[in-house]
This record gives sequence, structure tokens and C-alpha cells, in this order.
Amino acid sequence: MPQYIERPASGSKSQFEPGHQIPIQHLSKPGLQSDMGEPKPVSTHIPTDDCGYQTYKAAGKLEGKRAIITGGDSGIGRAIAIMFAMEGASSLINYLPEEESDAQETKRRVEECGQKCHTLALDLRTSENCQKIIKTAVEKMGGIDILVNNAAFQHMLSDISELTEEQWERTFSTNINSFFYLSKYALPHMKQGSTIINCASVNPYIGRGDLLDYTSTKGAIVAFTRALSNQQLKKGIRVNCVCPGPIWTPLIPSTMHTSAMEQFHTVPIGRPGQPSEVATCFVFLASQDSSYISGQCLHPNGGVMVNG
Repeated sequence: MPQYIERPASGSKSQFEPGHQIPIQHLSKPGLQSDMGEPKPVSTHIPTDDCGYQTYKAAGKLEGKRAIITGGDSGIGRAIAIMFAMEGASSLINYLPEEESDAQETKRRVEECGQKCHTLALDLRTSENCQKIIKTAVEKMGGIDILVNNAAFQHMLSDISELTEEQWERTFSTNINSFFYLSKYALPHMKQGSTIINCASVNPYIGRGDLLDYTSTKGAIVAFTRALSNQQLKKGIRVNCVCPGPIWTPLIPSTMHTSAMEQFHTVPIGRPGQPSEVATCFVFLASQDSSYISGQCLHPNGGVMVNG
């Protein structure tokens, strides 16, 4: 297991200190976490009371569980895989072939926690590839207890006139069609107590205009979550959603303009969030701690007030 570390705050240089701003940088898509400048996204630390950091304290909440995590190579997906492993879960992570080096780092860190991490590089925009992910997970792990639909595509454009039909279709294929395919093919292998957790966004609640297609898919994910929950609860399978605000991941420097990055800390809490802070929501929703919660959206968004 990773060594437990606690460190006090050190002013605005601390990633958990109000006023912290992300470094302005740009990466080519899809963006590798290994190519990001310092400070890199945080995967296992959460804030101390004085805005320093401490290692997440696991309590065996997912002992023996088996999870599929899409987009598990970096960012929020990596943090989920590692924290799940700290809690006792093995995983299969999916990612794009060009993200292999990041995926291997996730695998290394999961295995440091004493758990298995199976890797599968596939573009999940097709039903066939999604079926292969489910089949591989069942073959490698013997079953599926948790499905985390996390992978996403975004590309900023200022006006609908600039948004091509090709981009619209790619965004929907990645961000919502894959959630349907994976859920459909995973559910026959799930049982009472299993969970599906979808990753949406704050954006459908605020109507972000420079991410029209991305925002639309994230709204669809919220509706999909609520409807699927109502459908599956009779089987004892819970379905929930996490709607992050501004979180420091490779998606940001690989897709956002400089002006958007300069505003990335402008939420009530006064700083961007870290993948680790979102991953704790996934641990909660995957565990029996959330046994009476289904069809709901958690909002780790830095204090932005939303309805729903």
C-alpha cells in the first residue's frame, strides 16, 4: 500500500489553497497526464483542514469488488482506479491506444495497492468495442460489480456555426452512446448490490455555450442516469451520477483555449478541483455507504449552486 502522507498548506502554491491557478499550457489531443507541467493532477491526496494535503484513508469499502472504468488512464479515471484499489477493488480500465503510456502508469499505481488492473485500449464509440470491453472484463475478473462510465470527448467552439456534424456525432458517440452500450451489456453480468456510476458535468446546469455538443451530452447523461435507475432498482442495482465542476485533468490543456484556462479557478471555493476530490464521490457511490441513494447526482463543483 502507498505510504500515508500528510502535509500542511504552503500558501497559494498548494493545489488545495484558495487562489491556486492551473498552469497555462496546451497539449495535443487526447492529452497525456505525463506530458502535463507541474503541478500535475492529484490522484490520491485530499485536503487537510488548513488546505494542505493528506493521503486518502481507505477502509476496505470495496473489498473483492470488480470494476470497469472507462477513461481510466488519467485524470478522474486514474484517481478512481487507484482509490478503488486502495479500498480493495480490482479493475479493468479502458482508454484510447495513444494513451497507453498513461494507462500503464495507472496500472502500476493500482498494483502498488495490491490489486489487479487489467488494461484494454479500444475506442468505445462502437457497440462492438463496448461488447468486447464487457467480455474481457468478465473473462479477466470473473464478473462485474461496478461500471464507471467516465470517458469523454470535448472540443471548444464559440458558435453553433462552427460545430461540424462530424464533431457533434463524435461527441455523442463517445459521451452518451458508449454509456448506453456498456450499461446494456454489463447489466446481465451484474447482480443485487452492483452499481453503475456515470460521469456528467456541471455544464448542463449552467448551459456552457462554448461546449455546446459536450454540454448536451452531459445533460443526456443526467437523464439517462435517472431513467436507468428507475428501471434497475427492482433488481437491486443502483445507478447514480457525478457532475464535476472545473477539475484539473489532461482534458483541460488538450481542449481549452487560454482564456478559458485563465478563468478555470473562478468558482466560489476559489480554486480548481483535483481528480482525487471527485474520485471520493465514486468510492461513496460504489460502496454500501450510499445504499439508499440511486438516480441522484453528486456535485463536486467548487460551490456552484445548481438545481437538480
